Amino acid sequence: MSSAQPSPRPADRSLQIRQRPEGGGIVVLLGGDLDLENITPLGPALSDAAATVSGPVVVDLSGVGFADSSTVNVFLQAYGAIGPRLRFAALSPFVERLFGLIGLQSALPVHETVAEALAAPLPDGDHAR
Repeated sequence: MSSAQPSPRPADRSLQIRQRPEGGGIVVLLGGDLDLENITPLGPALSDAAATVSGPVVVDLSGVGFADSSTVNVFLQAYGAIGPRLRFAALSPFVERLFGLIGLQSALPVHETVAEALAAPLPDGDHAR
């Protein structure tokens, strides 16, 4: 009889963060699995991205296979610091379910596509931080 061992995280599912300037803003592409074990660099990456442009900061979530509550916490803290310039787009099926379960789509600006997120105006009364 063999004992079940947890399988290690596949290398291709580790957190990946890439940035690219686009449409007067910056797109932060996330890939892999986002959880308590590897989420630490995400907050500073979002802050750094926001500091490089005065336009929108769009988080592209199309490459995310898994996210947990620590990810949600980082997103909420980043939104509190960056404000309405921070937008979320192209949610992967897992992230879309997660956001739906906890109602994040009513608390954070979520868009179907990166292009839509880049083009969205700031809400009335809000100013870039």
